[in-house]
Formats: sequence, C-alpha cells, structure tokens
Amino acid sequence: MTLLLDEIARATARLADAGAASPRADAEELAAAVHGVKRLELHGVPDGAFDARFWEYVARREAGEPLQHITGRAFFRYLELKVGPGVFVPRPETEVMVGWALETLRDMDVRDPLVVDLGTGSAAIALSIALEAPRARVHAVEKDPKAFVHATRNIEELDERGRVRLHLGDFGNALPELDGTVDLVVSNPPYIPMSEWEYVPRDVRDHDPADALWGGGDDGLDAIRIVERTARRLLRPGGHVAVEHSDLQGNGVYWIFAEENGWRDVRNRRDLTNRDRFVTARLVSD
Repeated sequence: MTLLLDEIARATARLADAGAASPRADAEELAAAVHGVKRLELHGVPDGAFDARFWEYVARREAGEPLQHITGRAFFRYLELKVGPGVFVPRPETEVMVGWALETLRDMDVRDPLVVDLGTGSAAIALSIALEAPRARVHAVEKDPKAFVHATRNIEELDERGRVRLHLGDFGNALPELDGTVDLVVSNPPYIPMSEWEYVPRDVRDHDPADALWGGGDDGLDAIRIVERTARRLLRPGGHVAVEHSDLQGNGVYWIFAEENGWRDVRNRRDLTNRDRFVTARLVSD
C-alpha cells in the first residue's frame, strides 16, 4: 500500500467517526483534489508526492464543511461544475428531472426548442440541457449575485456553443419578452419549510445559501407557487414544466398545477430511490 492510500484509510476512519455519510468516497475525493488526479489514479501517486494539505481538507470535512466547497467542484451528469460558498451544490436527485426534461425535448416536434431554467444556481440544469440537447436554446435565471458569479463562470467554461443565456433577476417576473413562446420550463426552487430547520443536515443548513433552501410559507411551497405562475406565463400552449420538491411534498405540489389554470397531464415523478421528487405538467391554455 502506498503512503497516500494508507492516509486515505486513516482519513476514512476519522470521517466515519465524524458522521460523514460516505467517508471513503469523501476521503478519496479530497485526496484526488489535493493531488490533482482522478480517484482511479490515486494508487499511482508516489510517496514522495504526498501533499500534507490533504489533512487540512480532511479536518474541514470533519468539521462539517461540504465536500464540494472544499474541493471547489461538483459533478452533475456529464459536467464538472465550479462551486463554493454562495451557491447551492447540485444533488444527484435533480439529474433524474433533467433526464425527464431531455426525453420530453426529444419527443417534441420542435426544431430549436426554447427552455427556461428558473433559479439556475450553478447552472447545472441549464448546462446539462444545452450539452445533451444540442439544438436547445436555454435561458437561465438567477437572482442571487453570488450564485450568479458561479453560474457565469460555469457557463463561460462549459457552454462552448453559446446556447445558454444567463439573466440576473427574480424568477417571478423573469423574461417577459418570452411570454407564450417557451417549450419547457424547469426549476429546482427552494422548498424546505422553516419549521423543518432542525431536521436539515448541518452541512446543508450551515453552508448552502438560505435563499436556495427555504421555500416560504407554512408548507415551504411559496416559491413553487411562483414557478407555477411564471411557467404559465412563459409557456406556449402544449409546453411543459418540471419542478423539483422534497419527497414529502408531492401531493401538495401536484395540486398547485390546477386544471382550472390550464394544466393537464400533471404527474408526480420519482427519483432513483423511488421517492416522489418532481412534478411535471403540460399547459393547454390560460
């Protein structure tokens, strides 16, 4: 065993004692970031190249700092995104919603579909759609200046074909010039009720931006209600919407997309753990 692999084993034990959900993966990711290699290449790092900063990173993770804030990167579908304090770290659950969005775009008889991502954060959703649906034109909206900086950097580095346009502003009144023309609206808005603060993992509530977590209202769904109104304004007849929610909010979000407001085919869809995770709907009229 090399020195680095031995140190990773020790770090794994420390992170496990600290309550990390995936201590071995965290230790390996920290080691890879420090040494500038991929996780599969860790065994090839010579003993003389061991970087003691590894233990600084481990101590930060041990103290509850998110792994992605320490390494400065987050992986989402086929992307490696730059993240850090001030921007919401994208989660694997959201990848399933993006998969649905891509399937929906492929099924549309539209040459250059127009997509809007409300509350883009790091631009994970917008960039994934632009990468995997090459003819899509994507508008990404973000109101938080710090998150906007991260989104700007990711779009500049990853959107080689210039298919994503980033807008600074609130998604409640975003993009009036696109009213009635959009094919697909997607959003991972804040949706946690403040009453559940104590149940939110410490590294999330202490480090993810508050505006990306707390949805407003007693049920946490006020932000999703705004998404519904904005989607109804932006979409063309026959356009689709997808909005993420917690695994306990499926029924409440379902009824936000009411038939009397022109919504049809409302569905609650599940993530990879078979839990309710996002609602989709089709707009037929105002």
